[in-house]
Amino acid sequence: MKIVETRKQILFLVLGVSTGTLVWFSSYWHTAVMALPPPEDTPEEILRTEIILDARSPIDGKFLTAAEYIELQEQLQVSPPPKLDPKIREQLFLLRIRKALLQLFPFLDL
Repeated sequence: MKIVETRKQILFLVLGVSTGTLVWFSSYWHTAVMALPPPEDTPEEILRTEIILDARSPIDGKFLTAAEYIELQEQLQVSPPPKLDPKIREQLFLLRIRKALLQLFPFLDL
């Protein structure tokens, strides 16, 4: 009986050491290659000093020059956002109340 337990312990030890060694070797296999960025990648330090000359419109996503972007920003600040029809606003309010009530009382079928 003692011989069987000793063999199991030795087998467990050998299996544990070999598995640990295998995991350790496989984890360092391609580490040096993965650590460096690709050579065609622009460094972040250069990208930070780059002056952005074109931007995207917040309305439709089209490309704009810097002057057009500033002009659009001024127009958006001056003109108020469009107002919703009072009936639509009331419907949205009621839908939000319904959603809140269903979260509090999920057994209600409103």
